[in-house]
Amino acid sequence: MPISFRSSSVLRRGGVLVLAAAMLTLAACGGGNKRPRLAYEERPVELLYNTGYERLQRNRWSDAVDYFQEVERQHPYSEWSRRAILMQIYAYYQNGDYQESIAASDRFIQLFPGSPSAAYAFYMRATCHFEQIVDVGRDQAQAEQALTGLRDVARRYPGSSYATDATVKIDMVNDQLAGKEMNIGRYYQRANQPLAAIGRYKAVIDNEAFQRTSHTPEALYRLVEVYLTLGLKDEAMRNGSVLGYNYPGSPWYSEAYALLTEQGQRPDAAPTGERESWLRRIIPG
Repeated sequence: MPISFRSSSVLRRGGVLVLAAAMLTLAACGGGNKRPRLAYEERPVELLYNTGYERLQRNRWSDAVDYFQEVERQHPYSEWSRRAILMQIYAYYQNGDYQESIAASDRFIQLFPGSPSAAYAFYMRATCHFEQIVDVGRDQAQAEQALTGLRDVARRYPGSSYATDATVKIDMVNDQLAGKEMNIGRYYQRANQPLAAIGRYKAVIDNEAFQRTSHTPEALYRLVEVYLTLGLKDEAMRNGSVLGYNYPGSPWYSEAYALLTEQGQRPDAAPTGERESWLRRIIPG
């Protein structure tokens, strides 16, 4: 979260919060359920900013945004304005207003692309997309946007805490997107469309980013299933061997091993449990 920028001159004034409350008036017009904005009244920038920060500390996110917007509106070219946009990004995010937080992040990046705080804006923009990712049964547009934004953070700010967290989130998004491919592949397989299913399963195996996800063992097993259904036993064996070599202890390999042996195939290696006695012979103790 951005750090408060307090002015000692303001802190010396008595009754700052009382004065702020007296100066707070609501705009006369407002349509529907839209929140009214603060009426324009020229005020010291320190007072506006610090009142907004006080609202932020009390988790009054929308009220905080109002004051930080006033800082921008009344003092658009000041250092206070730059900090106020950062505070809006954070307040919108905390309030679950992700689109508004993204818009504020975009505005900061456009106005201050060379600022050290731009890293925060890039990171928050990607995080807002990340927070909106839905289950694999629905459209994954937010996941795609999150992945693009997180990769951008990792590329622009390597070694930073933002890049470290972005890297973790990238793995999570890739797992989500691979899960989407698996979900579609299973649908095609149940619908007796094996070629379409193979395309989805191979997308998980062939994509380098997806290969490190939790879905790869199942994708290899599903290929064994589909190829056997098509009578392509050599292809089934090849994928079963890849599964056994890379994931010998996986339940998916145990299933694939049983399926192949039922079809008269001889996989290269038995599952981990069945290989224990063989391993004991070559590894003393």
